Amino acid sequence: MQDYKKLISEFTKEDYETGRVNLHIHTSCSDGKSEFCEVVKNFSGLKYFAITDHNVVSGYLKNENLPDNLITGVEFDVWFGYVFCHLLAYGIDVNSEHIKPFLDNNADKANVLSRLFNKRNIKKLIEGIHKSGGIAVLAHPACYWALSLDRLFKNLKNIGLDGVECYYPYNNMRGIVKFHSKKAVIKFADKHNLIKTGGTDFHG
Repeated sequence: MQDYKKLISEFTKEDYETGRVNLHIHTSCSDGKSEFCEVVKNFSGLKYFAITDHNVVSGYLKNENLPDNLITGVEFDVWFGYVFCHLLAYGIDVNSEHIKPFLDNNADKANVLSRLFNKRNIKKLIEGIHKSGGIAVLAHPACYWALSLDRLFKNLKNIGLDGVECYYPYNNMRGIVKFHSKKAVIKFADKHNLIKTGGTDFHG
């Protein structure tokens, strides 16, 4: 069985910034524009990539013979106190009974209201991700309404968080609601010994 924590921890800043690795990609299974199989075809030339649709894994379940450089993934909407977070799960067994309770069953589309008013418990979600063979990574935290990233990372690390998305187009995506700098994200990821990941949050 692949050790995804070790694998992903070995990816470098250069891997993400040159586009050799992209761990944040969406398809029409959630709010992306392209079909799952089309995205797989277009990104299969990368060193590694991950498709992380919102709260669903239907793309993985409906498609066979996926390439070895595709890391299974999903992006969960979840609250941590007053902070609305996006939690990326990488390397999970998409058929695991431990992850199924947290998935959105609203066909293939993640309903907007269910995303915002979900009742996922983040501690149990992280436990479910780990029991499914995966790792838990906080997505684009510079966009969060968090008073202190330092405290947020510390508290999430205490309940099992493995990593933080650091290499992400903060200057392009969600620029209007960017509250924290990329430099701060990297600083506190290092302080709390969290794996640093990256991706483009591709929806095209």
